[in-house]
Amino acid sequence: MVQKLPHKENWTQKARHFIFGHPKDLNDPHIFHKLALIPALAWVGLGADGLSSSAYGPEEAFHVILNHKYLALFLGLATVITVFIISYCYSKIIEYFPSGGGGYLVATKTLGPIPGVVSGSALVIDYILTITVSIAACGQAIFSFVPPEFHYLKVSFCLMLIVFLMVINIRGLKESITILTPIFVVFVLSHIVLLFLALKNQIPHFFNSGNQLTTDMKASVDSLGYWGVFALFLRAYTMGAGTYTGIEAVSNGLQIMQEPRVKTGKRTMLYMSLSLAFTASALFICYYFSDIDPVPGKTLNTVLAESVFGQSAPWMTFVIIFSEGMLLLVAAQAGFIDGPRVMANMALDYWLPKKYALLSEQMTMKNGIMIMGVVAIIILYLTKGNVSYLVVMYSINVFVTFSLSMYGMSTYIVKRIKKNTDPKMTWYLWKNLFVFIIGFLMCFGILLVTVFEKFLDGGWITIIVTTTFVGLCFVFKNQYNKTRQAINRLEIKLLDVDGHHTTVSSMNQNYHMTAIQLVTGYNSFGVNTFQQVIKSFPGFYKKFVFLNIGLIDSAVFRSKEELDAYNKKNQVDLDRYVELAKKYGAEARSVYEIGADFKTLALDAIVHLKREYPKSTVFAGELSIENENFFSRLLHNNSSYILHKSLQEEGITMVILPLKVRI
Repeated sequence: MVQKLPHKENWTQKARHFIFGHPKDLNDPHIFHKLALIPALAWVGLGADGLSSSAYGPEEAFHVILNHKYLALFLGLATVITVFIISYCYSKIIEYFPSGGGGYLVATKTLGPIPGVVSGSALVIDYILTITVSIAACGQAIFSFVPPEFHYLKVSFCLMLIVFLMVINIRGLKESITILTPIFVVFVLSHIVLLFLALKNQIPHFFNSGNQLTTDMKASVDSLGYWGVFALFLRAYTMGAGTYTGIEAVSNGLQIMQEPRVKTGKRTMLYMSLSLAFTASALFICYYFSDIDPVPGKTLNTVLAESVFGQSAPWMTFVIIFSEGMLLLVAAQAGFIDGPRVMANMALDYWLPKKYALLSEQMTMKNGIMIMGVVAIIILYLTKGNVSYLVVMYSINVFVTFSLSMYGMSTYIVKRIKKNTDPKMTWYLWKNLFVFIIGFLMCFGILLVTVFEKFLDGGWITIIVTTTFVGLCFVFKNQYNKTRQAINRLEIKLLDVDGHHTTVSSMNQNYHMTAIQLVTGYNSFGVNTFQQVIKSFPGFYKKFVFLNIGLIDSAVFRSKEELDAYNKKNQVDLDRYVELAKKYGAEARSVYEIGADFKTLALDAIVHLKREYPKSTVFAGELSIENENFFSRLLHNNSSYILHKSLQEEGITMVILPLKVRI
């Protein structure tokens, strides 16, 4: 690295750092520990997505059975069973895939790239809808206490909340969760009080309610028949599928958890499943025993809280419902945590533009956060925050991923059973296989019924949007494949160089012209640029400084070991460039900088190198696609041209040498 002078920030940098936070220090040996989440914080950041589902999932199911309220008790039991089965399956996914990645990685590794991209696309849309549904439900809960004449402000209020979440997530993951933790704590404590008092108030009437339950069941069977009652229960159970959304968030966000990650992830999953199962089932029980009926403009939980506290403690009703609304704000956080990570994993596999795998100066996925937030704002505005409509779209994508994950894990375990010879391990695998098969049948069944029931109420839009997203992924992948194939055709010719072996003069003789060449790994771009400099300016540049700006992406920033390996590889590649220059009789050295902001890092390094070598010119290679189109311009960011403009302002000459390919 070059020895840099103190850098004075301009006003735009100061404003950016004030809003989004200062850059993280990659040289800090404890950086991974500082950014990682302990189980309690992971429960807040990721588990809140599942727990918040209790604010709208049980209500959607209860609306189906209003004339047969006793079914709420059976729905509560079914909810507990479903939560624990899906949670157990995802705990095993954490165990089998400790590197994280969730549904996208599982489907890709077990079923292949096509199911993988379908699962990943459904997950990305799922997390966009996590943000939209959570914020819309948050606005609905909070505006339950606002006079009707001000309800027109609800959508604007929700849009501002999304912008707020975008900003704090770009600042830093741990910081954003820490800010929202008090809301989570207030929700948990206040709802424990609400559910305890609601159940306590019904204890004197428990036996009468039991007699009423028997009477209600007999009346339902008489009017609908056994199959009719079962069909009604199944429809309500399916319409309440939003209750289970968010369970997969923990396995998708495993990379951000504190070591040992598997243990931390499984503990977080336990916290989330217990809290969700208790809250959702208790709400069903309270709805029935308190004989709750919907009230226009109010959520069922608001009606329940008012029935418990009445006029004696209206402030408590406000605290409970306000905390519920604000918990949904915390739940939207999961969309900003996991959504960009899914996009990053897909970008590393070339299904999405590579920029979505890059990190910001704050070590956050700024590009992914921005696109998630902007699309969520558009959807929220177009749907006017209609929670019932959004939950349908949300649930379909969730259960697409659930189904693919469960099926993929079933096939994966079957293969392991066939290869295994240990009887104890075989029994363990068979037990897991049974649970995954049950999970698949459950999730796929919910998916089919939801699509059938709600096809005309938003289901068809979800299918079209998800299919379109998958199609775009194939376009991106095809474009990247064509580009890589075109470059590979040049690799053998460009990298097979001998040069001219001559004596290397000392680097201290600064009267020679120096070429400062930007490189990114030892590849055809760098070799082609070097050869063009030699051929275009024969004998003119006697010195070369190879400058590599190592950009941090999600694959590199997984662990200290990954980061060290990345640094080592880049240094080895730089050494190869130095050796290449020596073959041509030139003096050479290398400079390596690592970070997230290419333009700032490159500009600072070049400015300081220019002071060291006043007689120097900057060279960079840039991909030039002959038959360029919209997608090629989108997928290749032309960073050299962006840097060129900044160097012009500094009065530094930069020459961009094209590498022409035809795809």
